[in-house]
Amino acid sequence: MDGWQGPQLDAGPESFWEELHRNLAASAKPPNQRLVEIAESLSPGMALDLGCAAGGDAIWLAARGWRVTAVDISATAVERVVAAAHERGLGDRVTGERHDLAHSFPTGTFDLVNAQYFHTPFALDRAAVLRTAAQALRPGGRLLIVDHGSTAPWSWNQDPDAHFPTPNEVADGLDLDPGRWRVLHADMPQRRATGPGGQTAMVTDNLLLIQRAEGDG
Repeated sequence: MDGWQGPQLDAGPESFWEELHRNLAASAKPPNQRLVEIAESLSPGMALDLGCAAGGDAIWLAARGWRVTAVDISATAVERVVAAAHERGLGDRVTGERHDLAHSFPTGTFDLVNAQYFHTPFALDRAAVLRTAAQALRPGGRLLIVDHGSTAPWSWNQDPDAHFPTPNEVADGLDLDPGRWRVLHADMPQRRATGPGGQTAMVTDNLLLIQRAEGDG
């Protein structure tokens, strides 16, 4: 959540993200551009949205026929996504679960796992979480990871020397068997983003799309 100046880091991850979501407007945002680009041509199936936040991605997927498990560490975020789904007549397609992914992970298998800007200022073995997500894919399923690849004027971290791992570096860190998981895309596209104060800037997204082998059971 770039630009947030509210909760303090010493509150701990659950309290931090819970306070953040309680102070945000209770409305789903539009879906992330990279998800739309990747998923609009896919046949609907079972999807897992990691860090669902305001729920724009989960609602968009559900509206296109997906059955979505929306996950966040914040109970408020999860409750709002489920409520938004019911308001849109999509309540039977969206299930909300609260997880601190450092300690628990949803059960089940999925055709799509969506991890958009899955960053946190707290200690987290992110590679382990994403590796678990890859292992939760059904044969032929896809894991979409979209990370920040540059610093926006409203970003938390304004360190000019900050390193943003490239998609290939992220893939290497997952250490997945290439015979079972294949990298479909490892790209660094740019887009014009809008910050919390309405300001805009060109930013880079680090996009990694991994597919589990069709015959991998």
